[in-house]
Amino acid sequence: MKVLVIGLGGVTNGGKTTLAEKLKNMLPNCDIISQDDFFKPESEVETDECGFKLYDVLDALYMDEMVTSIQNWMKSPASSGVVTEESENTCDNLKNVYILIVEGFLLYNYEPLNELWNRRYFLTLPYEECKRRRSTRVYQPADTPGYFDGHVWPMYLKYKNELEENASMQVDYLDGTKSQEELLSYVYSDIIQELNKLRE
Repeated sequence: MKVLVIGLGGVTNGGKTTLAEKLKNMLPNCDIISQDDFFKPESEVETDECGFKLYDVLDALYMDEMVTSIQNWMKSPASSGVVTEESENTCDNLKNVYILIVEGFLLYNYEPLNELWNRRYFLTLPYEECKRRRSTRVYQPADTPGYFDGHVWPMYLKYKNELEENASMQVDYLDGTKSQEELLSYVYSDIIQELNKLRE
């Protein structure tokens, strides 16, 4: 049995969840873990001096639990309820390969996760497009006025800069303004190449 762990990180509203779901439907033995499932309750999330809830930082998440969930999945992916029905294009030699897509906005800035990735993707968006998309979404709790400019975007830039400064980290940056089809086609082909390497 072989396991492939794919990171799908990047900017808020960059299309991570959509891309992860589409890949899951196309890849054999594929499962998703979403970072959004590991947010702490609102009462445990710190507030800054401007009154903004600090959701876009690692401290707002149960990161240890997330690492444990991924490691548990890697130990026994077949017991995670992963659907192993045969798609027509599944080769016999891929039957014992399991793929986990981990999607979230802060995947590569937490050291214990960094030894788990086979591939890392990072979706980017320009400021205006990101702000526009974010304004169409409803969050619990809701974004307060000024939250995007006061917290969300500065934290995105901070963590992205950290990533770019880490020369040892191999990350494939994806342009989130491209069509979903284009992004899907690129990442799917790339993962298939990784699968082929595993089989060699």
